[in-house]
Amino acid sequence: MTPIDDQAGFAPDDDAPIPYMTRTREYYAAIGYTTPYRWAHYVAKFYSVYDGDASKNHDLRISHIAYDRVHTSADDSGTWFPLPQLWRLARERRIGAVGPRFFGAPTNRSHRVTIETDAPEILARCREDGVDAAMLVPNCPVCHQTLSLVARHLEANGISTVVMGCAKDIVEHAAVPRFLFSDFPLGNSAGKPHDPDSQAFTFELALRVLAQAPAAQTTVQSPLRWSADASWKRDYNNVAMLSAEELARRRREFDAQKEIARGLRETAA
Repeated sequence: MTPIDDQAGFAPDDDAPIPYMTRTREYYAAIGYTTPYRWAHYVAKFYSVYDGDASKNHDLRISHIAYDRVHTSADDSGTWFPLPQLWRLARERRIGAVGPRFFGAPTNRSHRVTIETDAPEILARCREDGVDAAMLVPNCPVCHQTLSLVARHLEANGISTVVMGCAKDIVEHAAVPRFLFSDFPLGNSAGKPHDPDSQAFTFELALRVLAQAPAAQTTVQSPLRWSADASWKRDYNNVAMLSAEELARRRREFDAQKEIARGLRETAA
């Protein structure tokens, strides 16, 4: 920052939401994929909608290759799976009840399959459970797109939704009804790791957005900051900061993950 910027109280130029869509396209081009990155496909470890018992604790982890692996640890599930916050609000009679199941949506399919297969399947399960509102918590870039499409489908069929996410450009590009944006590294949509106050505040703010959003396509930004230093935003898949050797290493890693996923998919079939 220049002295004038300091005097005026201006934020640094990079203290703005990360442009995930642009960086992802540029990143995959830089590691050698000639076809422009398509937001319809992604490598994942499951290929159909799943559910779990929402009355029990679960060791639900994230293994996405594209969450922020530099600035966050992914060792506190409270940052991506806020089921304990729902239990707390139910105990406090702040919500009516927690649905009997939680649902997971795959991110390895096309837009068409998400819209025509996976979103209707989640809707059907929500209806079976008598759900009237859903909190959707994505992690990687394409997770944000997938759950945005699911949110739109649920809303169109009478179930209110709020997306809690960190990729502002992707979620707003999909024009979801309600969005709570936390300007945190990917993988922390439900608050900071090992910070119960942050997680409680983030979830309660999402609940307020769900209940009080004044119009469609409402985005509310959490006032919480990841850190006083915003330089972490420069790093995520930023090809301008990666050497040719590092890009080649990442391409090898990505190809290896694809082979693992292909084997899992063939075994499941």
